[in-house]
Amino acid sequence: MSDIVNKDKQFIWHPFTHIKYAKDPINIVRSEGLYYFDENSNKIMDVISSWWVNLHGHSHPYISKKISEQLFKNEHSIFSDFTHPNAVLLAERLIQKLPNTIHRVFYSDNGSTAVEVALKMALQYWNNKGENRTKFICFENAYHGDTFGGMSVGARNVFNQSFSSLLFDVVHIPTPTVENISDLKEKINSLASQNNIAGFIYEPLVQGASGMLMYDANSLNELISVCKQNNILCIADEVMTGFGRTGTFFACDQIENKPDIICLSKGLTGGYMPLGVTACGNFIYEAFNLSDKTKTFFHGHSYTANPTACCAALSSLDLMEEKQTWENIKEICLAHTEFKKEIESHTACKQMRTCGTILAVELTSSENTNYLNKESESIASYFLQKGILLRPLGNIFYLIPPYCITKEELNYIYKTIKEFLHAYSEK
Repeated sequence: MSDIVNKDKQFIWHPFTHIKYAKDPINIVRSEGLYYFDENSNKIMDVISSWWVNLHGHSHPYISKKISEQLFKNEHSIFSDFTHPNAVLLAERLIQKLPNTIHRVFYSDNGSTAVEVALKMALQYWNNKGENRTKFICFENAYHGDTFGGMSVGARNVFNQSFSSLLFDVVHIPTPTVENISDLKEKINSLASQNNIAGFIYEPLVQGASGMLMYDANSLNELISVCKQNNILCIADEVMTGFGRTGTFFACDQIENKPDIICLSKGLTGGYMPLGVTACGNFIYEAFNLSDKTKTFFHGHSYTANPTACCAALSSLDLMEEKQTWENIKEICLAHTEFKKEIESHTACKQMRTCGTILAVELTSSENTNYLNKESESIASYFLQKGILLRPLGNIFYLIPPYCITKEELNYIYKTIKEFLHAYSEK
């Protein structure tokens, strides 16, 4: 065991880690493209994009160069009463790509804070207008982060059960299907009649942390339509689904009815630096543009609109606008679709799901499907021995690779999945 690993075990507390059962962490000393390199020079394919943040591959020369240059210009500056070019240019470019219902950008630090800002923004919007609307409609199985607002609008599960008595009350509904859409619309109309619903928050098309659960765009579109008819603010959490993951720039691009507020993070900086965005329509912004100073949106972070993080985001956007990036995204989407057809009938597969560049495999299991399913460790161990990093969600494992992945690398991963499924079914 290396000195770094020893010191890690002595001083570090890792996220989402069962401390008692934790294995020695792998010491990554370098990363490039699709690969991590550990202290023993092993190559590991990062096919989950380092928790879904990396878009273009590790240590990308273009982004790295731009950040390096930025560090000698303005590494950080306060963002209250001051501004800087990177924040303004990034906001302008994002608004050009976001739905036409979005006009203003508020910066924070990560996906959870982006959601927290959205919830506070929605609640205070109604308060500033003199309406007592305090409840949110959310999906079952939702995950919106680990701050208290994010936990409150998420599913009640292992992620937040220790804090359940402290979370504010919300209304959970199932994700929409052709079968339940009429009932869901009726329920929203009924809830709206009580005049206390502040907003509807949703992960469009894919519920990530719940196991890459996927649902229909048309049905979601109908729900958003009903919410808008009832003057309920619609909040799209695109922290995971943004920047090409679902095959379009934003998942909202596949849905006719657009959100009033949208949350972005993860891929925003190409995986380089923490940065969050909560963007909203002008009508929300104007509800805070009042002579009464107590109606101000009193929210901020020390690193709000950090110039270096904004530089990373601008550089990532440059790459997102290249034709080659979208050709790569298309190739990944097509490859996933073909692979799904090839193995979805395998006896080891309870279900296979694809949406854009995301592919998920739900294994048949003697346990119920959930985050603590014991199969997680054996899945991760099998693939790591083959040089592939997966972080299973219980008995569900998935691919959400950076867009630099090649056809040959994908084929190796698909081949390894088939070998794993064969071994799993033989157990």
